[in-house]
Amino acid sequence: MSAVPKTAGLSTVASSSAPQAAGTRSRLNPKYLPLAATISLFVAMATLGSVMYTGFFSAQVFLNLLIDNAFLIIVAVGMTFVILSGGIDLSVGSVVALTTMVLAALVEHKGWSPLVAVPVVLLMGTLFGAFMGFLIERFRLQPFIVTLAGMFLARGLCYLISIDSISITHEAYSEISQWRLPLWEGASLSLGALIAIAVLLAALFVAHCTPFGRAVYAVGGSENSAVLMGLPVRATLIGVYTLSGFCSALAGVVFTFYMLSGYGLHAVGMELDAIAAVVIGGTLLTGGVGYVVGTLFGVLMLGIIQTLISFDGTLSSWWTRIVVGVLLFVFCLLQRLLTRRSGKRS
Repeated sequence: MSAVPKTAGLSTVASSSAPQAAGTRSRLNPKYLPLAATISLFVAMATLGSVMYTGFFSAQVFLNLLIDNAFLIIVAVGMTFVILSGGIDLSVGSVVALTTMVLAALVEHKGWSPLVAVPVVLLMGTLFGAFMGFLIERFRLQPFIVTLAGMFLARGLCYLISIDSISITHEAYSEISQWRLPLWEGASLSLGALIAIAVLLAALFVAHCTPFGRAVYAVGGSENSAVLMGLPVRATLIGVYTLSGFCSALAGVVFTFYMLSGYGLHAVGMELDAIAAVVIGGTLLTGGVGYVVGTLFGVLMLGIIQTLISFDGTLSSWWTRIVVGVLLFVFCLLQRLLTRRSGKRS
């Protein structure tokens, strides 16, 4: 009787398991489904607009999505890190408004140079976010309540400065608001859009290439596990709100490039737009799973809906809210289904 070599049995097992492994690798990880759905929907809307409306398919139309939503992109990037950690920040819109008010008051009423006033308001927003993060981490308070208090506080401080709008007439500001970087065939980008792109690139690096980014994902996935792994949970929780405060203040500076004014009613509801963009972009509200690129496409989704409505000309702008509401319902249900499926597998 001839003996069967052991290697033959191993090769048979390997050959039979190879297709299964290949099939497993070829399947899309369920956590990427919301992101894939967002990108696919954005491409579908862009294709629909290009087919239905003359002049829609042009470089400047798509660049305008970045230009018109630069401040929201910056706010949403900070919100992404907060939600990734399992928290929420409702103060971002009010911090944007407070930044515009303080900046306008310093430049117009106090005669400060914008080169000095801008760093001051950025520091103000950063410290405001750090303070909320300290309260949340030190006293184990609910982020919803703390940031809600921050929202009322920042909005109220706006009206202590002035109940009226403060126009920014500084010559440098007018030049900045009108400046454009020429690209090709008449297409151009504003300074605000360039700042938003720089923030996106920096956020991508921080989220995926730094210990802080990895700690944010770990804390959002399971804070107890992050503690057991020896990660700096306390510093991470404070850090995400500090980052959100900085991004909100920077968005406020960019917002003044559009409005050339400070006003207590600026950015009302922006926190809801930022949360919507983050969720539509595929970030789980429970934390631990999400993508900065997805947030970008979430903001662009809001922008392209508004652009389609404006090109149509017969629809009310309120249809933007209706469509966004429907998308939020769909993506929340999708997230719920994915979390259930992952729970069953585990």
